[in-house]
Amino acid sequence: MKYILDICNEKNINNEIAINAWIKKTRKMGSKIFIDVYDTSGLVQVVVNEDNEDFEIIEKLPKESVVSIKGILLERKSKNENLTTGNVEIILNQIKIHSKSELPPLLIQDDTDALEDTRLKYRYLDLRRPIVHNNIKFRSNFLYEIRRFLHKNNFIEIETPYLCKQTPEGARDYLVPTRNGKFFALPQSPQIFKQLLMVSGFMKYFQITRCFRDEDLRADRQPEFTQLDMEMSFVNEEIIFKYIEALWNYVIKKTLNISVPKQFERMEYKDAIEFYGSDKPDLRFDYKIFNLKDEIKNEIINNDQSNGLFAKAIIFDNLKITSKQKDKLNKYLKDNGASRFYWINYDGSSIDNKYFDLENIASIFKTRNIDNGFIVIVVDNYNVVHKSLGAIRTNIINEFNIQPKEELKFVWIVNWPLYEYDEDEDKYSSAHHPFTSPSKDSLKDFDTNKKDAKARAYDLVLNGYEIGGGSIRIHNPDLQTRVFKSLGLSEQEIQEKFGFMINAFKYGVPPHGGIAFGIERVLMILLKTETIRDVIAFPKNSSGYDMMQETPNDVDDNLLEELQIKKYEKNN
Repeated sequence: MKYILDICNEKNINNEIAINAWIKKTRKMGSKIFIDVYDTSGLVQVVVNEDNEDFEIIEKLPKESVVSIKGILLERKSKNENLTTGNVEIILNQIKIHSKSELPPLLIQDDTDALEDTRLKYRYLDLRRPIVHNNIKFRSNFLYEIRRFLHKNNFIEIETPYLCKQTPEGARDYLVPTRNGKFFALPQSPQIFKQLLMVSGFMKYFQITRCFRDEDLRADRQPEFTQLDMEMSFVNEEIIFKYIEALWNYVIKKTLNISVPKQFERMEYKDAIEFYGSDKPDLRFDYKIFNLKDEIKNEIINNDQSNGLFAKAIIFDNLKITSKQKDKLNKYLKDNGASRFYWINYDGSSIDNKYFDLENIASIFKTRNIDNGFIVIVVDNYNVVHKSLGAIRTNIINEFNIQPKEELKFVWIVNWPLYEYDEDEDKYSSAHHPFTSPSKDSLKDFDTNKKDAKARAYDLVLNGYEIGGGSIRIHNPDLQTRVFKSLGLSEQEIQEKFGFMINAFKYGVPPHGGIAFGIERVLMILLKTETIRDVIAFPKNSSGYDMMQETPNDVDDNLLEELQIKKYEKNN
């Protein structure tokens, strides 16, 4: 089978051709009918003359019906420069109608009239819309180029199981019941399997695989997603960075014809938090967080600082904030824990200026060679100050529709903490996962000094999104056991959950490391969509519900009984 663009071109002019297509639009003009028909490659115009035996049938054909057409390809007299096939048209000889369409519940065009839930309910129709259709085609080519690069660089593609052992990895697992009353878990990632493949001597592994996480959803998350998973033996961070930078240089050039730097910028985790309030900073924009301790003469703030609090700020140059905007943006400060914050325009037109000496504020602008804009100040503990200013930075960029300086900006975030502290549970957990190697400086006391322990971990950030994360792994079974114990696992729990891995490490395991990338998140950024649902053929909605299949749903009581599962009944 050939597509419209393969056939409807200048080399076939004056020849009889045959195409298969959907009807986009039909219009009668005098003694002729003009039909726009399309397939996955593009659209072409078909002309039906009045003497055609199917003229009356064709006139009544509904849009989106499926047909096969035979006719003569001619050069158009009035050419359409907006169409790839705008120089030619088909004079119809024969038409075969395969199926007639009912009136679609949404406009099948880029600017549709349907809400997202309708689009997802009729996703098979939504996928015909050119913008969505082309996203899925781009995705196919994108994955092809990834595979092409990795195969050329001697990576071996290996599939790992979907039915796995339940192990703690950070998010809630999806469990799969069996008839013997036991459970599998769907993998959050192939982490353990890819490390075992290093034990198996494959040395360079990759997989484009499905992963599953039962977590709160947002624009860049889905319950099931696709991951590019990679692992390498006998490597360090520098070798991994080199491969990854070459990979994205190659793939982005091949798919978008855009060049990115051959080496990506690097930033310490601590600097990312202190300057941008985020471990995934969007470096296409300026607006760094800075410390007011030595610059502002204000009794309230100085007293707070002497009590161990921080006063930090961001200047947004060439912008002026209104009271209405300020009230709207205050929500983001409060949602991130801030209770003491101040907004001051350069000219002093803000209700918050009563707390400050405006000459002192003006000097802060002038020392940075800024003569217009506004400043936002937050006074609180270290975490709240940086988290809230990081959030307000992102939301002000969106509120004022500030245009980025660069199209794509990669940055490695390095030297991560080994642990993160959970205030609600009053305990430390792995910042990445429990297979991450402590840094060389932390090996002696990481389990007794968790606050300061560092990891050989790294994230790759693109335009303010974490697109991939990885680490140098632990390959020593004693060290791995020590890390498990530092997370509160007993000997028995270690053996039950990870015994097979500890045993494998007794039989010769190379030093190794790797990384994993969220494919949909990268595609969302490259295609400039607002959600990863736009780059997935059949996504769930923002609540994790499949509108098309109407699932998750109840199952038959007999099946639950066979699986030895008691039906959950909600209390009224």
